Amino acid sequence: MEPIGGALPRWSRDAAAAIHDMPFNDLIFLAQTIHRQNFDRNQVQLSRLLSIKTGGCPEDCGYCSQSAHNPSGLQASKLMEVERVVAEARKARDAGATRYCMGAAWRGPKERDMDAIAAMIEGVKALGMETCMTLGMLEPDQAQRLKAAGLDYYNHNIDTSERYYGDVVSTRTFADRLETLGHVREAGIKVCCGGIVGMGEEKADRIDMLVTLANLPEPPESVPINMLIPIPGTPLAKADPIDPIAFVRLVALARILMPKSDVRLSAGRTAMSDEMQALCFFAGANSIFVGDTLLTAQNPQEDKDIALFSRLGIQPMELPAR
Repeated sequence: MEPIGGALPRWSRDAAAAIHDMPFNDLIFLAQTIHRQNFDRNQVQLSRLLSIKTGGCPEDCGYCSQSAHNPSGLQASKLMEVERVVAEARKARDAGATRYCMGAAWRGPKERDMDAIAAMIEGVKALGMETCMTLGMLEPDQAQRLKAAGLDYYNHNIDTSERYYGDVVSTRTFADRLETLGHVREAGIKVCCGGIVGMGEEKADRIDMLVTLANLPEPPESVPINMLIPIPGTPLAKADPIDPIAFVRLVALARILMPKSDVRLSAGRTAMSDEMQALCFFAGANSIFVGDTLLTAQNPQEDKDIALFSRLGIQPMELPAR
């Protein structure tokens, strides 16, 4: 750990790699110790993710079924009506979710859609839920409009390391991603940014991804860690799965490098055993996505999550008092 200018501690790749490669028991103990210093050790936030505009995206992300470049068989749809989005959010709240994420398969939002997007944010906020949007790249004025509507978080993942990024996406650059994060931060919106592992990257790429996030001027308040769901028709459909212990190590490293950030156990939970998820919670993950789908991918059934929480003595985070 290397302090820079008296600000938040900054991390070198070597320092992060040394922590990542600690004996597993030592790594998990350190991560859990840090987790307990910053969060309730037995609470996990339930989030719900809704695809408000599906398919037809012009980006060529190699993992994504919604890319127009990938013959996944997914049909493109128009932007959902505001009333339907708010109704779905209300169902999610009543089922225990405290955070509602809305995603659109766009390179970036168009001006004609901004009024509807703002109305969705306002409607979900009125339910008392945290709001998050992922709409692709943003211009500064668009970020300001989202902030004015009351948006809490904006999700824009960097996906992987800068070195490996071009092997996954070619229609926008790593720098483009960072630029949007800058616009979000300047608008006063909290940043939700993480990545996807199991895309054929090396261990060093996973570490570099987290080091990049931890070394931003302000680390993201929210860090989703996704395990690739191989989807037929995408370039990464036959990618080798990541080793479960390697995945848990990454969750622990995220918790250690970014002690106060929510570490979100995101896509890929259908391929995780209960024991693997339990290790992820012990390593510092404190949020999951509930519901049958994550955008277009499968997600564990809610009764399975309830049963797992009961076995582990974990309580869902409650909505803050209004």
